[in-house]
Amino acid sequence: MARETPLWKSRQVFGLLLIALLAEIGYAVLNISAMPIYLREDRKFNEGVIGLIVVCFLLSEASLKAPMGQLADRYGRRRLIIIGPGITFFTALLTMVVPHNWGYAETIGLMILRILDGVGAAMLWPAAFALMGDLVEDKDRQESMSLLNTCYLLGVALALPVSGAAIDIVGPYLVDFTGKRSASLFLAAALFAAVAVTALRTLPSGKEHREAQAAAKAEAEAQGHSEDIKGLLTALKTIPQYLLMAFVTFCGIGFPMVIIQFFAKDELSMSASEFGLLALPCALGMAALSVPMSRYGKKIGDIKAVHLGLALCAFGLAFISLGAFFDIFRTRLALAVGAIPVGLGFLIAIPAWYASVSMIDPQRRAANIGAVMMAQGFGAMVGALIGAKSYEVFQRISPSFGHYSPFLGCAACVAVAWALSVRILKAS
Repeated sequence: MARETPLWKSRQVFGLLLIALLAEIGYAVLNISAMPIYLREDRKFNEGVIGLIVVCFLLSEASLKAPMGQLADRYGRRRLIIIGPGITFFTALLTMVVPHNWGYAETIGLMILRILDGVGAAMLWPAAFALMGDLVEDKDRQESMSLLNTCYLLGVALALPVSGAAIDIVGPYLVDFTGKRSASLFLAAALFAAVAVTALRTLPSGKEHREAQAAAKAEAEAQGHSEDIKGLLTALKTIPQYLLMAFVTFCGIGFPMVIIQFFAKDELSMSASEFGLLALPCALGMAALSVPMSRYGKKIGDIKAVHLGLALCAFGLAFISLGAFFDIFRTRLALAVGAIPVGLGFLIAIPAWYASVSMIDPQRRAANIGAVMMAQGFGAMVGALIGAKSYEVFQRISPSFGHYSPFLGCAACVAVAWALSVRILKAS
Protein backbone atom coordinates (compact mmCIF):
# COMPACT_ATOMS: atom_id res chain seq x y z
CA MET A 1 0.00 0.00 0.00
CA ALA A 2 1.41 3.40 -1.00
CA ARG A 3 2.23 5.93 1.67
CA GLU A 4 -0.41 8.68 1.79
CA THR A 5 2.03 11.51 2.59
CA PRO A 6 5.45 11.87 0.95
CA LEU A 7 8.24 11.10 3.38
CA TRP A 8 9.82 14.52 3.13
CA LYS A 9 6.60 16.27 4.19
CA SER A 10 6.92 14.97 7.74
CA ARG A 11 7.85 18.02 9.87
CA GLN A 12 10.76 16.33 11.61
CA VAL A 13 12.07 14.66 8.45
CA PHE A 14 11.82 17.97 6.56
CA GLY A 15 13.64 19.77 9.37
CA LEU A 16 16.45 17.21 9.29
CA LEU A 17 16.70 17.44 5.49
CA LEU A 18 16.92 21.24 5.72
CA ILE A 19 19.68 20.90 8.31
CA ALA A 20 21.57 18.46 6.07
CA LEU A 21 21.23 20.79 3.08
CA LEU A 22 22.44 23.89 4.93
CA ALA A 23 25.26 21.96 6.59
CA GLU A 24 26.49 20.43 3.34
CA ILE A 25 26.46 23.82 1.63
CA GLY A 26 28.45 25.12 4.60
CA TYR A 27 31.02 22.33 4.59
CA ALA A 28 31.36 22.40 0.79
CA VAL A 29 31.85 26.17 0.87
CA LEU A 30 34.37 25.90 3.71
CA ASN A 31 36.44 22.90 2.61
CA ILE A 32 36.02 22.59 -1.17
CA SER A 33 35.36 26.12 -2.36
CA ALA A 34 36.62 28.64 0.17
CA MET A 35 39.51 27.20 2.16
CA PRO A 36 41.89 26.00 -0.59
CA ILE A 37 41.52 29.11 -2.76
CA TYR A 38 41.64 31.41 0.31
CA LEU A 39 44.86 29.78 1.50
CA ARG A 40 46.52 29.99 -1.92
CA GLU A 41 45.40 33.42 -3.10
CA ASP A 42 45.06 35.37 0.17
CA ARG A 43 47.50 33.50 2.44
CA LYS A 44 49.98 32.61 -0.38
CA PHE A 45 50.47 28.97 0.65
CA ASN A 46 51.54 26.37 -1.92
CA GLU A 47 49.41 23.32 -2.76
CA GLY A 48 51.40 20.94 -0.54
CA VAL A 49 50.89 23.05 2.60
CA ILE A 50 47.24 23.62 1.70
CA GLY A 51 46.76 19.87 1.45
CA LEU A 52 48.32 19.43 4.90
CA ILE A 53 45.96 22.00 6.44
CA VAL A 54 42.87 20.47 4.84
CA VAL A 55 44.02 16.99 5.91
CA CYS A 56 43.91 18.18 9.54
CA PHE A 57 40.16 18.59 9.12
CA LEU A 58 39.79 15.18 7.48
CA LEU A 59 41.94 13.44 10.11
CA SER A 60 40.03 14.99 12.98
CA GLU A 61 36.66 14.20 11.42
CA ALA A 62 37.64 10.63 10.58
CA SER A 63 39.11 9.90 14.01
CA LEU A 64 36.10 11.18 15.91
CA LYS A 65 33.09 10.03 13.89
CA ALA A 66 32.84 6.63 15.56
CA PRO A 67 33.19 8.02 19.13
CA MET A 68 30.75 10.83 18.31
CA GLY A 69 28.33 8.24 16.94
CA GLN A 70 28.47 6.50 20.31
CA LEU A 71 27.82 9.81 22.07
CA ALA A 72 24.83 10.36 19.78
CA ASP A 73 23.53 6.90 20.73
CA ARG A 74 23.95 7.64 24.43
CA TYR A 75 23.00 11.32 24.82
CA GLY A 76 20.69 11.91 21.88
CA ARG A 77 21.09 13.07 18.29
CA ARG A 78 19.77 16.62 18.68
CA ARG A 79 22.45 17.81 21.10
CA LEU A 80 25.31 16.90 18.80
CA ILE A 81 23.55 18.29 15.72
CA ILE A 82 23.35 21.66 17.52
CA ILE A 83 26.82 21.70 19.10
CA GLY A 84 28.76 20.53 16.03
CA PRO A 85 27.75 23.34 13.65
CA GLY A 86 28.11 25.79 16.54
CA ILE A 87 31.81 24.90 16.78
CA THR A 88 32.34 25.37 13.04
CA PHE A 89 30.57 28.74 13.15
CA PHE A 90 33.33 30.05 15.39
CA THR A 91 36.24 28.36 13.57
CA ALA A 92 35.18 29.87 10.23
CA LEU A 93 35.34 33.34 11.74
CA LEU A 94 38.52 32.71 13.74
CA THR A 95 40.31 31.63 10.54
CA MET A 96 40.37 35.26 9.44
CA VAL A 97 41.83 36.37 12.78
CA VAL A 98 45.02 34.30 12.52
CA PRO A 99 47.76 36.84 11.66
CA HIS A 100 49.51 36.60 8.29
CA ASN A 101 52.98 37.26 9.69
CA TRP A 102 53.24 34.44 12.20
CA GLY A 103 55.43 32.19 10.03
CA TYR A 104 55.09 28.56 11.09
CA ALA A 105 52.72 29.65 13.86
CA GLU A 106 50.29 30.85 11.18
CA THR A 107 50.23 27.39 9.63
CA ILE A 108 49.86 25.72 13.03
CA GLY A 109 47.02 28.07 14.00
CA LEU A 110 45.12 27.26 10.82
CA MET A 111 45.72 23.54 11.36
CA ILE A 112 44.27 23.74 14.88
CA LEU A 113 41.15 25.48 13.57
CA ARG A 114 40.71 22.80 10.93
CA ILE A 115 41.00 20.13 13.64
CA LEU A 116 38.16 21.86 15.48
CA ASP A 117 36.18 21.91 12.21
CA GLY A 118 36.59 18.14 12.14
CA VAL A 119 35.21 17.87 15.68
CA GLY A 120 32.10 19.76 14.58
CA ALA A 121 31.56 17.64 11.46
CA ALA A 122 32.12 14.42 13.42
CA MET A 123 29.38 15.47 15.84
CA LEU A 124 26.91 16.34 13.09
CA TRP A 125 26.87 13.62 10.45
CA PRO A 126 26.61 10.31 12.37
CA ALA A 127 23.90 11.87 14.53
CA ALA A 128 22.00 13.16 11.49
CA PHE A 129 22.07 9.84 9.61
CA ALA A 130 21.14 7.94 12.77
CA LEU A 131 18.28 10.32 13.52
CA MET A 132 16.90 9.82 10.03
CA GLY A 133 16.96 6.06 10.70
CA ASP A 134 15.06 6.68 13.95
CA LEU A 135 12.39 8.84 12.32
CA VAL A 136 11.32 6.46 9.53
CA GLU A 137 10.07 2.89 9.29
CA ASP A 138 12.31 0.11 7.96
CA LYS A 139 10.53 0.05 4.60
CA ASP A 140 11.29 3.76 4.10
CA ARG A 141 14.90 3.69 5.24
CA GLN A 142 16.58 3.49 1.84
CA GLU A 143 14.38 6.29 0.49
CA SER A 144 15.19 8.41 3.54
CA MET A 145 18.92 7.87 2.97
CA SER A 146 18.37 8.85 -0.65
CA LEU A 147 16.72 12.10 0.48
CA LEU A 148 19.78 12.84 2.62
CA ASN A 149 21.88 12.03 -0.43
CA THR A 150 19.82 14.53 -2.43
CA CYS A 151 20.56 17.21 0.16
CA TYR A 152 24.26 16.36 -0.13
CA LEU A 153 24.17 16.80 -3.90
CA LEU A 154 22.17 20.01 -3.72
CA GLY A 155 24.58 21.28 -1.09
CA VAL A 156 27.61 20.67 -3.31
CA ALA A 157 25.72 22.04 -6.35
CA LEU A 158 24.76 25.26 -4.60
CA ALA A 159 28.02 25.74 -2.69
CA LEU A 160 30.22 26.37 -5.72
CA PRO A 161 28.13 29.08 -7.43
CA VAL A 162 27.03 30.67 -4.14
CA SER A 163 30.59 30.79 -2.84
CA GLY A 164 31.85 32.09 -6.18
CA ALA A 165 29.20 34.79 -6.20
CA ALA A 166 30.07 35.80 -2.64
CA ILE A 167 33.73 36.16 -3.63
CA ASP A 168 32.97 38.08 -6.83
CA ILE A 169 30.35 40.42 -5.32
CA VAL A 170 31.38 40.92 -1.69
CA GLY A 171 35.05 39.98 -1.91
CA PRO A 172 36.31 43.28 -3.45
CA TYR A 173 35.07 45.15 -0.35
CA LEU A 174 37.13 42.85 1.91
CA VAL A 175 40.45 43.00 0.06
CA ASP A 176 42.00 45.47 2.51
CA PHE A 177 40.56 43.77 5.60
CA THR A 178 40.30 39.96 5.69
CA GLY A 179 41.03 39.22 2.02
CA LYS A 180 38.82 38.90 -1.04
CA ARG A 181 38.17 35.16 -0.64
CA SER A 182 37.20 35.56 3.03
CA ALA A 183 33.68 36.39 1.81
CA SER A 184 33.14 32.62 1.59
CA LEU A 185 34.22 32.20 5.20
CA PHE A 186 31.57 34.69 6.35
CA LEU A 187 29.04 32.81 4.21
CA ALA A 188 30.00 29.49 5.79
CA ALA A 189 29.68 30.93 9.31
CA ALA A 190 26.17 32.19 8.53
CA LEU A 191 25.15 28.78 7.19
CA PHE A 192 26.36 26.96 10.31
CA ALA A 193 24.51 29.41 12.53
CA ALA A 194 21.35 28.65 10.53
CA VAL A 195 21.93 24.89 10.99
CA ALA A 196 22.17 25.19 14.77
CA VAL A 197 19.05 27.37 15.01
CA THR A 198 17.04 25.06 12.73
CA ALA A 199 18.05 22.01 14.78
CA LEU A 200 17.07 23.74 18.00
CA ARG A 201 13.62 24.61 16.67
CA THR A 202 12.64 21.52 14.64
CA LEU A 203 14.29 18.34 15.91
CA PRO A 204 12.83 16.07 18.61
CA SER A 205 14.44 16.24 22.05
CA GLY A 206 15.28 12.53 22.02
CA LYS A 207 14.30 12.01 25.65
CA GLU A 208 12.85 8.54 24.99
CA HIS A 209 15.97 7.48 23.12
CA ARG A 210 18.27 8.64 25.93
CA GLU A 211 16.21 6.75 28.51
CA ALA A 212 16.41 3.56 26.45
CA GLN A 213 20.17 3.98 26.03
CA ALA A 214 20.63 4.60 29.77
CA ALA A 215 18.80 1.35 30.52
CA ALA A 216 20.94 -0.53 27.97
CA LYS A 217 24.12 0.95 29.46
CA ALA A 218 23.10 -0.06 33.00
CA GLU A 219 22.41 -3.60 31.84
CA ALA A 220 25.76 -3.80 30.03
CA GLU A 221 27.66 -2.50 33.06
CA ALA A 222 25.89 -5.01 35.28
CA GLN A 223 27.23 -7.73 32.98
CA GLY A 224 30.74 -6.27 33.08
CA HIS A 225 30.86 -4.92 29.52
CA SER A 226 32.24 -1.58 28.34
CA GLU A 227 29.82 -0.15 25.80
CA ASP A 228 32.25 2.56 24.62
CA ILE A 229 34.86 0.07 23.46
CA LYS A 230 32.45 -2.71 22.63
CA GLY A 231 30.36 -0.47 20.35
CA LEU A 232 33.30 0.37 18.11
CA LEU A 233 34.72 -3.17 18.13
CA THR A 234 31.32 -4.56 17.24
CA ALA A 235 31.08 -2.23 14.27
CA LEU A 236 34.60 -3.15 13.15
CA LYS A 237 33.84 -6.87 13.36
CA THR A 238 30.35 -6.69 11.85
CA ILE A 239 30.97 -4.51 8.79
CA PRO A 240 34.65 -4.92 7.77
CA GLN A 241 33.76 -5.11 4.08
CA TYR A 242 32.04 -1.74 4.22
CA LEU A 243 34.96 -0.22 6.12
CA LEU A 244 37.51 -1.45 3.59
CA MET A 245 35.44 -0.27 0.64
CA ALA A 246 34.74 3.04 2.35
CA PHE A 247 38.44 3.69 2.88
CA VAL A 248 39.50 2.86 -0.69
CA THR A 249 36.57 4.67 -2.34
CA PHE A 250 36.96 7.86 -0.34
CA CYS A 251 40.70 7.78 -0.79
CA GLY A 252 39.84 8.28 -4.45
CA ILE A 253 37.32 11.01 -3.66
CA GLY A 254 39.97 12.79 -1.62
CA PHE A 255 42.43 13.08 -4.53
CA PRO A 256 40.72 16.04 -6.28
CA MET A 257 39.14 17.48 -3.11
CA VAL A 258 41.77 20.12 -2.37
CA ILE A 259 42.68 21.04 -5.94
CA ILE A 260 39.32 21.20 -7.71
CA GLN A 261 39.17 25.00 -7.65
CA PHE A 262 42.81 25.24 -8.69
CA PHE A 263 42.11 22.85 -11.56
CA ALA A 264 39.22 25.00 -12.78
CA LYS A 265 41.39 28.11 -12.78
CA ASP A 266 44.72 26.67 -13.94
CA GLU A 267 43.54 24.17 -16.58
CA LEU A 268 40.15 25.45 -17.72
CA SER A 269 40.71 29.21 -17.08
CA MET A 270 37.47 29.50 -15.09
CA SER A 271 36.64 31.78 -12.19
CA ALA A 272 35.04 30.38 -9.04
CA SER A 273 31.57 31.50 -10.11
CA GLU A 274 32.01 30.18 -13.67
CA PHE A 275 33.04 26.78 -12.37
CA GLY A 276 30.07 26.77 -10.02
CA LEU A 277 27.70 27.52 -12.88
CA LEU A 278 29.21 24.63 -14.88
CA ALA A 279 28.68 22.22 -11.99
CA LEU A 280 25.22 23.51 -11.04
CA PRO A 281 23.03 21.95 -13.80
CA CYS A 282 24.83 18.61 -13.49
CA ALA A 283 24.38 18.47 -9.73
CA LEU A 284 20.78 19.68 -9.87
CA GLY A 285 20.01 16.96 -12.41
CA MET A 286 21.58 14.41 -10.10
CA ALA A 287 19.53 15.71 -7.20
CA ALA A 288 16.33 15.32 -9.23
CA LEU A 289 17.28 11.72 -10.07
CA SER A 290 18.38 10.81 -6.55
CA VAL A 291 15.16 9.22 -5.30
CA PRO A 292 14.30 7.40 -8.60
CA MET A 293 17.83 5.98 -8.81
CA SER A 294 17.75 4.85 -5.18
CA ARG A 295 14.46 3.06 -5.87
CA TYR A 296 16.13 1.33 -8.79
CA GLY A 297 18.98 0.37 -6.47
CA LYS A 298 16.47 -1.04 -4.00
CA LYS A 299 14.83 -3.02 -6.82
CA ILE A 300 18.07 -4.73 -7.88
CA GLY A 301 19.29 -5.15 -4.28
CA ASP A 302 21.82 -3.35 -2.12
CA ILE A 303 24.84 -5.43 -3.14
CA LYS A 304 24.20 -5.20 -6.88
CA ALA A 305 23.55 -1.48 -6.47
CA VAL A 306 26.98 -1.00 -4.90
CA HIS A 307 28.61 -3.04 -7.70
CA LEU A 308 26.88 -1.09 -10.48
CA GLY A 309 27.35 2.30 -8.86
CA LEU A 310 31.08 1.88 -8.35
CA ALA A 311 31.52 0.58 -11.90
CA LEU A 312 29.81 3.66 -13.34
CA CYS A 313 31.92 5.97 -11.17
CA ALA A 314 35.13 4.25 -12.26
CA PHE A 315 34.16 4.54 -15.94
CA GLY A 316 33.36 8.26 -15.70
CA LEU A 317 36.55 9.05 -13.80
CA ALA A 318 38.63 7.13 -16.32
CA PHE A 319 37.05 9.22 -19.09
CA ILE A 320 37.93 12.48 -17.30
CA SER A 321 41.46 11.23 -16.64
CA LEU A 322 42.14 10.94 -20.37
CA GLY A 323 42.83 14.67 -20.20
CA ALA A 324 46.17 13.80 -18.64
CA PHE A 325 47.28 12.36 -21.99
CA PHE A 326 45.17 13.84 -24.81
CA ASP A 327 44.44 17.49 -25.63
CA ILE A 328 40.95 16.70 -26.94
CA PHE A 329 39.80 15.70 -23.45
CA ARG A 330 41.08 18.89 -21.79
CA THR A 331 37.81 20.78 -22.17
CA ARG A 332 34.84 21.79 -20.07
CA LEU A 333 32.60 19.55 -22.18
CA ALA A 334 34.74 16.47 -21.55
CA LEU A 335 34.68 17.17 -17.82
CA ALA A 336 30.88 17.49 -17.85
CA VAL A 337 30.40 14.33 -19.94
CA GLY A 338 32.62 12.29 -17.64
CA ALA A 339 30.76 13.59 -14.61
CA ILE A 340 27.46 12.03 -15.80
CA PRO A 341 28.28 8.34 -15.09
CA VAL A 342 30.10 9.40 -11.91
CA GLY A 343 26.95 11.11 -10.68
CA LEU A 344 24.64 8.26 -11.63
CA GLY A 345 26.90 5.72 -9.98
CA PHE A 346 27.03 7.78 -6.82
CA LEU A 347 23.24 7.98 -6.73
CA ILE A 348 22.86 4.22 -7.05
CA ALA A 349 25.58 3.11 -4.63
CA ILE A 350 25.52 5.48 -1.66
CA PRO A 351 21.89 5.14 -0.46
CA ALA A 352 22.11 1.33 -0.62
CA TRP A 353 25.39 1.49 1.26
CA TYR A 354 24.11 3.61 4.15
CA ALA A 355 20.72 1.87 4.29
CA SER A 356 22.33 -1.53 4.80
CA VAL A 357 24.63 -0.19 7.53
CA SER A 358 21.79 1.55 9.34
CA MET A 359 19.77 -1.68 9.56
CA ILE A 360 22.50 -3.84 11.12
CA ASP A 361 21.68 -2.94 14.72
CA PRO A 362 19.21 -0.14 15.58
CA GLN A 363 20.70 0.17 19.08
CA ARG A 364 24.15 0.90 17.61
CA ARG A 365 22.99 2.64 14.44
CA ALA A 366 25.01 5.80 14.99
CA ALA A 367 28.09 3.83 16.08
CA ASN A 368 27.97 1.68 12.92
CA ILE A 369 27.45 4.68 10.66
CA GLY A 370 30.17 6.52 12.54
CA ALA A 371 32.60 3.63 11.96
CA VAL A 372 31.88 3.67 8.21
CA MET A 373 32.26 7.44 8.11
CA MET A 374 35.50 7.12 10.07
CA ALA A 375 36.91 4.82 7.39
CA GLN A 376 35.69 7.21 4.69
CA GLY A 377 37.34 10.12 6.46
CA PHE A 378 40.69 8.38 6.77
CA GLY A 379 40.52 7.47 3.11
CA ALA A 380 39.67 11.03 2.06
CA MET A 381 42.51 12.33 4.23
CA VAL A 382 45.11 10.11 2.56
CA GLY A 383 43.75 10.88 -0.91
CA ALA A 384 43.63 14.64 -0.33
CA LEU A 385 47.23 14.75 0.88
CA ILE A 386 48.53 12.71 -2.07
CA GLY A 387 46.33 14.52 -4.58
CA ALA A 388 47.46 17.99 -3.52
CA LYS A 389 51.12 16.98 -3.61
CA SER A 390 50.79 15.27 -6.99
CA TYR A 391 49.13 18.39 -8.41
CA GLU A 392 52.15 20.42 -7.32
CA VAL A 393 54.92 17.94 -8.23
CA PHE A 394 53.73 16.51 -11.56
CA GLN A 395 53.36 19.96 -13.10
CA ARG A 396 57.16 19.84 -13.39
CA ILE A 397 56.72 17.03 -15.94
CA SER A 398 53.79 18.60 -17.76
CA PRO A 399 51.34 21.27 -16.54
CA SER A 400 48.26 19.44 -17.85
CA PHE A 401 49.44 16.05 -16.58
CA GLY A 402 49.94 17.60 -13.15
CA HIS A 403 46.50 19.17 -13.25
CA TYR A 404 44.83 15.86 -14.16
CA SER A 405 46.98 13.61 -11.94
CA PRO A 406 44.54 13.73 -8.98
CA PHE A 407 41.77 12.46 -11.27
CA LEU A 408 44.00 9.57 -12.33
CA GLY A 409 44.47 8.66 -8.67
CA CYS A 410 40.75 8.97 -8.06
CA ALA A 411 39.90 6.68 -11.01
CA ALA A 412 42.41 4.06 -9.85
CA CYS A 413 41.06 3.97 -6.29
CA VAL A 414 37.42 3.71 -7.36
CA ALA A 415 38.31 0.92 -9.80
CA VAL A 416 39.99 -0.97 -6.94
CA ALA A 417 36.92 -0.35 -4.76
CA TRP A 418 34.71 -1.84 -7.49
CA ALA A 419 36.94 -4.94 -7.67
CA LEU A 420 36.76 -5.27 -3.88
CA SER A 421 32.97 -4.95 -3.94
CA VAL A 422 32.67 -7.77 -6.48
CA ARG A 423 34.94 -10.02 -4.43
CA ILE A 424 33.71 -9.17 -0.93
CA LEU A 425 30.01 -8.38 -1.31
CA LYS A 426 28.11 -11.30 -2.72
CA ALA A 427 24.50 -10.81 -3.87
CA SER A 428 22.12 -13.32 -2.35
